[in-house]
Amino acid sequence: MNWVKGLGMRAFLVGAILALAGLITASVVMTPGLADAQETEIVPLKIGYLDIEDDIRYVRAFVYARIPAVPRFRPLPGAQQGILDAQSTGRFLGTDYELVPFRGVDADALIAELFRQRDEEGISFFLVDAETPVIEALTEATKDSDILLFNVNNSSDSLRIENCASHLMHTAPSYNMLMDALTQYLIFQDWTRLLVLKGPLPDDAEMVAALERSAKRNGASVVDIRDFVLSNDPREREQNNIRLMTSGRRDYDVVFIADTDGEFGRYVPYQTVRPRPVVGTSGLMAEAWQWTFERHGAPQLNGRFFRSADRFMTGPDWSAWAAVKAITQASIRAESLEFQAIREVIQNEELNMDTYKGFQSDFRPWNNQLRQNLLVSVNNAVIARAPIDKFEHAVNDLDTLGIDEPENKCVF
Repeated sequence: MNWVKGLGMRAFLVGAILALAGLITASVVMTPGLADAQETEIVPLKIGYLDIEDDIRYVRAFVYARIPAVPRFRPLPGAQQGILDAQSTGRFLGTDYELVPFRGVDADALIAELFRQRDEEGISFFLVDAETPVIEALTEATKDSDILLFNVNNSSDSLRIENCASHLMHTAPSYNMLMDALTQYLIFQDWTRLLVLKGPLPDDAEMVAALERSAKRNGASVVDIRDFVLSNDPREREQNNIRLMTSGRRDYDVVFIADTDGEFGRYVPYQTVRPRPVVGTSGLMAEAWQWTFERHGAPQLNGRFFRSADRFMTGPDWSAWAAVKAITQASIRAESLEFQAIREVIQNEELNMDTYKGFQSDFRPWNNQLRQNLLVSVNNAVIARAPIDKFEHAVNDLDTLGIDEPENKCVF
C-alpha cells in the first residue's frame, strides 16, 4: 500500500504547486508596476566593431611546423562577452545591447561602413582593432562627428601622444604602460641592468623606445641594444646566434627581448651565455590580462569567456571586453542612451569601472588612456601585479604606469 500513499503525496504536491502558481499569476496581474515592467519596450544600444580582413598581425599566427608564435587571436570574442555581461542588467532596466561587427579590406572600407552604421543604425560608439595607420585614418575621418572610437588592441604610444584625439579612447595598454609595469618588477627584484635584443619590426623599435624611457624613469639601465635578424646565414652569426648575442664583457641582470613577431624570441630562454632571466615578449611579460589570474572575480570572467569562446581570455580580449563595459556602464550611470550623455560619463572620470583586477578604472583626461593595473606573468602564472607597492603616486598609483599628466604631450 506504500505505492498508494506515494501517489497521494504526489497529488498533494502537484496541487500545491499549481495553487502557488495561480497566486503568483494573480499577484502579477494585480500589480500594475510589475505588469508595466514586463510590457516595457526594450530599447537597443548598438555598438560597432571594426577590424581589417587581412590584418598582418593575424595572418602569420604560426611558424614552422604549425608551432604557434605569439598568440594572435582577434579580440572580437572579448567584445561579445562584454555584450553578454551587459545584457543581464540592461534588459532588467529596459535596455538591450547589441554588437555590430564589420571586417573591411582597408581603412576606406571601415570609414564607409562606420558612417553607414551611424546614419542607418544610429551607432555612435565603435571598437577598433587595427594597426596604427588605419586608426589614424579613422580618427581623422570622424574628428567632426558625434563618434567615439575605442582602440582595443594597439599599444603604439604615438596614438596617445602626437596622434592623439579627443574622440579616441584606449582600453589597450600602451607600450609605455607595459614597460613601466615590467621595469617596476625588475627593480623590485634588484635586476636593474638590461641587455636588449631588438627585432626589425616598427613595433619592436617602439617597444625598445618605451623601455629606455621606463628604465630611466624608474631607475634601471640599458647595458646594450643588439639587433637580431631572422636568418641562418653564417655571415650574420653575430645577429642570429643567441650565444654570441648574449656574450661580451659587460654583465647584465636580465635579457630583454623585443620581438613582436615571436619567432626569434621563443628560442632565447635557456640559451643565453650567462644564466639570466628572459623578459619582454618572451619569458616574463607585462600584460593587460592573464587567464590564470585568481583574484577579484577574474576566475568568473575567465570561466564565462571560456564557455562562450572555447579558449582562454587574452589581453586584447580583455581590452575589448573593457571597452564594451565602459560604454554600457556609462549608459546606465547616465540613465540615457543619448551619445553626449554617455560620452560625458566616460570622459569625465566618473566611470569608476570594476575591471576584475582589483582597481577601479577610468580614463585619463589628458590622453584618453584607460587607467588600469597590469599583470606581470609567464605563460601559465601571474607573478606580480603592477603598480608594485613601492611605486607610489601623489594622486593615483595607476598613473605610475604610462604617461603621467606632468609629462603629457597630447593636445586635443
